Amino acid sequence: MMMFFRRSPALALLLFLSANARAQSAAEVAAANNPLAPITAFNLQDYYIPTLYGSPDSTANSMLLRGVVATESMIIRATLPLATVSGNGADYSGLGDLNIFDAFLLPRKGATQFGVGPLLVLPTATNDALGAGKWQAGATVVVVTEPAPDLMIIGLVTYQHSFANSGSTDRSTTSVLVVQPNVLAQLGRGYYLRSTAVWNFDLYNGTWNIPLGVGAGKVSGRVPPSSTSSWNPSSRSCNTAPASRPSRSSAASTSSFRRNADSE
Repeated sequence: MMMFFRRSPALALLLFLSANARAQSAAEVAAANNPLAPITAFNLQDYYIPTLYGSPDSTANSMLLRGVVATESMIIRATLPLATVSGNGADYSGLGDLNIFDAFLLPRKGATQFGVGPLLVLPTATNDALGAGKWQAGATVVVVTEPAPDLMIIGLVTYQHSFANSGSTDRSTTSVLVVQPNVLAQLGRGYYLRSTAVWNFDLYNGTWNIPLGVGAGKVSGRVPPSSTSSWNPSSRSCNTAPASRPSRSSAASTSSFRRNADSE
């Protein structure tokens, strides 16, 4: 059990917060999980991957450190992963690539919010296995709707492409489309369940991966500001599955840390 907590530190933090935090309202849980909520916040998300695609003896874990600065018309979000990949006799741990997006809030239509803006990826990874080694830029589109008081549907689409001649010259060009269709259901007292699908399409190499994932979380503190911690046994990857077929629902690959550090 202690080994599991070492690999998934956010789960241990979640249990600690669950034992010590007050019960949060439905509005606070919704605001803490809404990527377009105009609040300044700090979030922790942990993705534990029990099996990597094509490497049944490999595992991976990525804790996302996420800071959000918001105004009434703009959301700036920065995500830095602390990643670990183990398998094939090697272990890699360290920082991944820093992902920053600036979403401008568009006029709200009923229960639906929209945001669009630029995306920047900095090559901050401390190991080649954990980052792309390239400066990348692109765009982000976010749609959030709340069809019921305890239900939220989030769609986040990002595209990123490496700069010409940027970063390491021995690393390949990146051109990645990421689609994140997420559903969040509140359980009360600040607890929630959510999907954590991160679909990666490697446009440069013509490969793609469509995994499935589920997660659980607990909101702690007051919103705004807020912090969340969640454990997500999700799979996320790209550039491993053949273009002719999708990957298994539990599939993931080391390149998930190299290509895209951000997730909802």
